[in-house]
Amino acid sequence: MRHGGKILIDQLEAQGVSTVFTVPGESFLAALDGLYDSPRIRTITGRHEGGVSMMADAWGKLTGMPGVAFVTRGPGAANAMSGLHVAQQDSTPMVLFVGLPASGHEDREAFQEIETKSLFSSFVKDAWVVRQTERIPEYVSRAFHRALSGRPGPVVLGLPEDMLARRCDVSDAKPANPAAPAFPEPQLARLEAALAKAQRPLMIVGGPGWGAQVQRHIETFAERFDMPVAAAFRYQDYIDNRHPCYVGHAGVAAEPALAGAIRDADLLLVVGARLGEITSGLYTLLAVPDPKQSLVHVHPSADELGFVYRADLPIVSNASSFAAALDRLRPFAHMPWRQWRRDLRGAYEASLVPTPMPGAVSLATVVRELSDLLPADAIIANGAGNYAAFLHRHFVYKSYRTQLAPTSGSMGYGLPAVISAKLAFPERLALAFAGDGCFMMTAQELATAVQYALPVIVIVANNATYGTIRMHQEQHFPGRVSATDLVNPDFAAFAKSFGAHGETVERTSDFATAFERAVASARPAVIELKLDVEAISPRRTLSQIRASALHRQAGP
Repeated sequence: MRHGGKILIDQLEAQGVSTVFTVPGESFLAALDGLYDSPRIRTITGRHEGGVSMMADAWGKLTGMPGVAFVTRGPGAANAMSGLHVAQQDSTPMVLFVGLPASGHEDREAFQEIETKSLFSSFVKDAWVVRQTERIPEYVSRAFHRALSGRPGPVVLGLPEDMLARRCDVSDAKPANPAAPAFPEPQLARLEAALAKAQRPLMIVGGPGWGAQVQRHIETFAERFDMPVAAAFRYQDYIDNRHPCYVGHAGVAAEPALAGAIRDADLLLVVGARLGEITSGLYTLLAVPDPKQSLVHVHPSADELGFVYRADLPIVSNASSFAAALDRLRPFAHMPWRQWRRDLRGAYEASLVPTPMPGAVSLATVVRELSDLLPADAIIANGAGNYAAFLHRHFVYKSYRTQLAPTSGSMGYGLPAVISAKLAFPERLALAFAGDGCFMMTAQELATAVQYALPVIVIVANNATYGTIRMHQEQHFPGRVSATDLVNPDFAAFAKSFGAHGETVERTSDFATAFERAVASARPAVIELKLDVEAISPRRTLSQIRASALHRQAGP
């Protein structure tokens, strides 16, 4: 007979789990005991449940299989919610196990007690509590199926302490085998007809179920049809940005040419992306619920189609099946959008050139240098903040799964994500960009990187402010700075205190050698860039934003 913790870990092994992330808690000691005996599962101990849940999310993005994390009840569960929210908005498969008080104390507001289903169900795919030890295989199988099916996402399983401790005889479940919605062949003729009528088509790619083979199919289709392809918000690695048909990133403050193209297209072919708030330009580039553009929307979940925008041709299909079906379409003799594509590509290439900005360190130039220097398979992670706009604008992504970035706009994501990346792909260079405010949200995970000897690199863009909020303050309340200034540590010394490598860069020309030293150290490394707060965005300074707002408020 096995105790519940052993049964649980055996189920994870059966599901192919190789790594779990945790901040240990006394509520799931039996599960930790099960991990002690597991020859197949590596246990990574983090320093905060928020960081651990973000590591699990990044693992799900990188591998396509659910990232797994264990946290304790009450405050541990609350801390983990940040990573769950990332996984939900990013459609990432993930399973979070939450240790709970013993069943006999349920509903007494026992120590750190939470009501698991009602707490989590509002922003994850599903949440359940396993109350019978013999049902552990059933619930784990269900959790993995739900995490992977349709639109992938996070699932939460509550684990009462006494349930895990009990012993019983039960058979292990088989690995999850979720249904994959295949492309419906009758829709191919309708898609071809829509393309034949188009004058200004535009493809937007993003969402779940992508892969290197999908990327190749899409690039081949785009080349045959001379089709302009844009990336949805933070899905820039879905197509080689060097491809002549790639026309840019439909992200925050998208290039005017691309935003105009989305607005003026007569056909939008959206593959996998949800057309969320950022990609749709705050829901202004397409009319809700009936876009003036003809909309072909491909998504693996029928529930997503028509949720915000009514599609003229809704297609329930995973990205792999749809992309393969595109191979059967033959290009037309006349494709009137060729110049449209060339113009959009030209605007994208022009946007890569950094705009001169105040300060001795140019973040845009640093990003461009790294874009040219790094291997094509280097993994780049980031969290949220205005620094990310420089990365998204100036970095050229070259292959699939080289970008880890939360569409939820969660600060603190970069360091946990790059730790997960290095664990999943130790042979690949992995680095993160973070603002000073962003980095300090999860900076304690530097200890995790040191503990497991993971030579990740974090580039901290330090402008001593919560930059995005400061920018919005100047736009809406110019000159009235409130709660956004920051006093920061010496980030290089901070890194060294953990046993990591630390560098401080005060001139752009010094960055290359600092980066070389960081790589050569073969240790976790932090490179602090001393930035001028005036360089608040890739195109406009803080003073320009303030002056524009004051002029607007003054009126005609």
